[in-house]
Amino acid sequence: MPLTFLEEIHPNTYIGLWKIEEEPAILEKQLQLKDHEKEVLKGLNTQKRNLHWLATRVLLRKMLNTEEYIDCQPDKNGKPVLLNMPHHISLSHSYDYAAVMISKDKRVGIDIEIIKEKITRVQQKFMSPQELNFIDEQHAIEHLYVCWCAKEALYKLNGKKETSFKDDIHLDEFPYQTKGLLKGSIKKKPIAKSYTIAYRKFEDYMLGYVYEEDEE
Repeated sequence: MPLTFLEEIHPNTYIGLWKIEEEPAILEKQLQLKDHEKEVLKGLNTQKRNLHWLATRVLLRKMLNTEEYIDCQPDKNGKPVLLNMPHHISLSHSYDYAAVMISKDKRVGIDIEIIKEKITRVQQKFMSPQELNFIDEQHAIEHLYVCWCAKEALYKLNGKKETSFKDDIHLDEFPYQTKGLLKGSIKKKPIAKSYTIAYRKFEDYMLGYVYEEDEE
């Protein structure tokens, strides 16, 4: 798994990205899987899903730099959590890449997506009319992917299933660039909080990530 980048974006908060080039068996040898995790793998019905599950956990192990068993399990909302380590984590994958974000003291969210034209067919399902109004027509597909990744990252940070991308997660207007920052918020009672989301385009992918900022 060649490391594309590993970056400290805030003290004790990191993002990592790996290109997946191995067979599942090679990745599995790098993990200390328990019986319940092997059952999860058996339940994944495609090799690509199997690769993604294994790759995110191999990358997580490398970023934590530990030889200990990593007990990573979903909570009641499906959010991956570490039961034997203090770090907050977020996992993502798309086609040939796995992405992981970790922090010792902050909730985090990360999303990676391959860029495809099909996003224009679903834009109204995750974007409000006000948000669609600021999409750059010349870079509409990329701009929509920034919005999707930003909302997905916020959704993962929040970690609650009943959160609507369109109705509960809101983005402020921002111009499209290949790399930048934007403002977003989660407004779903009793939550009302704003965040700064970072994004970057690389190759044919878009990456978005966010961490919980300190209270002022």
